[in-house]
Amino acid sequence: MAGPTPVVDARGLTIAHTRTPVVHEFDLSVGPAETVALLGPSGSGKSSLLAAVAGFVRPIAGELRIGGRLVDGPGVAVPPEDRSVGVVFQNDALWPHLNVLETVIYPIRRRGIGRANAEREAREVLERLGIAHLASRRPAQLSGGEQQRTGLARALARDAVVYLLDEPTAHLDTALKATWQQELADQVRRLGAAVIFATHDVAEALSIADRVAIVRDGRRIQFGTPLEVYERPVDAWSARLTGAASVVSATTDGVLAAGGPAQVVVRPDWAGLDGDLPGRVIAAWFRGSHTDVELDTPFGSVVIRTLGAPTVAVGDVVTWHLRQSWPLRPTPGPIGTMNQYYG
Repeated sequence: MAGPTPVVDARGLTIAHTRTPVVHEFDLSVGPAETVALLGPSGSGKSSLLAAVAGFVRPIAGELRIGGRLVDGPGVAVPPEDRSVGVVFQNDALWPHLNVLETVIYPIRRRGIGRANAEREAREVLERLGIAHLASRRPAQLSGGEQQRTGLARALARDAVVYLLDEPTAHLDTALKATWQQELADQVRRLGAAVIFATHDVAEALSIADRVAIVRDGRRIQFGTPLEVYERPVDAWSARLTGAASVVSATTDGVLAAGGPAQVVVRPDWAGLDGDLPGRVIAAWFRGSHTDVELDTPFGSVVIRTLGAPTVAVGDVVTWHLRQSWPLRPTPGPIGTMNQYYG
């Protein structure tokens, strides 16, 4: 039996700026009420993908469907206002001449709602986000966090089938970022809409998304659940993108071996001090709740995470054990062919 129609279905999207491709034959499917993170470094093509879904940039090849409807393809280019898409920009892009209430009213009025009902609906959105008291303020009178909430409120007022968020917490400090991430997750669950958000923050991607697309040089390198991309990365680059990782030598069966022909990934929490493997401490970083200890071993450098304050010092000869690892398969040719192996 066929599953539900994807809310967003991109097939072979290629996007170019000034004739230079920045996204290459990208496939992406997002289901109803699903949140997908585009995780990759700056310049990897994440924002260009969001712009294409929103309709701000037209792909030069491929097809894009929203809610089963073709919105980009040969001879088809549906304008942004007809795509049922809500967008939260990285730089907020709030209109300087409108106050917070007017900013949120605008997309509601665009849906054909009368002024009185639009204002009532807008105030309800502001109340849900805890910024009703800011209704009369303009962007210049708002803090960074207040501007982010206003941008989210405007997007939510669009009543869209899919919401696009471009680095939504990039300009927030650490404490405010955690609060905003939780707020975003709560709003997404309440709406039951599809969400695609671009981020280079691995903690944000793994904690909020249902699935994560790893993006490098405009190509999809891996697509899976947060647990899959964290515990089963396709290569060393992806492993290090999704968190701290040591890559050490092993046999083709994944057994640690000095100078072995293969490699395995070891996360800091996949190993521990004391065991049957030799090592020497070359660094120790106290992080408050835990300490990261780097060991020089016959298999390569390994970082191990221990609870609390350091119990070893640089130069100590120690033993350690391995609880878990993940074998890396050799990269099968140019990066452009990786989707056929790992997609």
